[in-house]
Amino acid sequence: QVQLVESGGGLVQAGGSLRLSCAASGTIGSINAMAWYRQAPGKQREWVAIITSAGNTNYAASLKGRFTISRDNAKNTVYLQMNSLKPEDTAVYYCKANMGSGTRYDYWGQGTQVTVSS
Repeated sequence: QVQLVESGGGLVQAGGSLRLSCAASGTIGSINAMAWYRQAPGKQREWVAIITSAGNTNYAASLKGRFTISRDNAKNTVYLQMNSLKPEDTAVYYCKANMGSGTRYDYWGQGTQVTVSS
């Protein structure tokens, strides 16, 4: 059984910063790409950023420059540093991990709420 647990969400004023963490635990094989998604009220879940096992990163165009994804492979943890936050960044943030070497599976965390006040 694999679990992903996000943490670090909360309430922050516009212009502030937050750092989200997502730790994988359980019967973990190889972790391939790890990613962050978010879902704002009344909207579909959208992709935020991704990082491969080699450390290559990519971001949603609208977020590039404000958000930074990183990972610590020794801790099976992925991070999302969010700077210059805006009220429109308010959402539940989810992490996803792709695991396995032959057959690959996606695992999701339960989400962490980020609220940015104006």
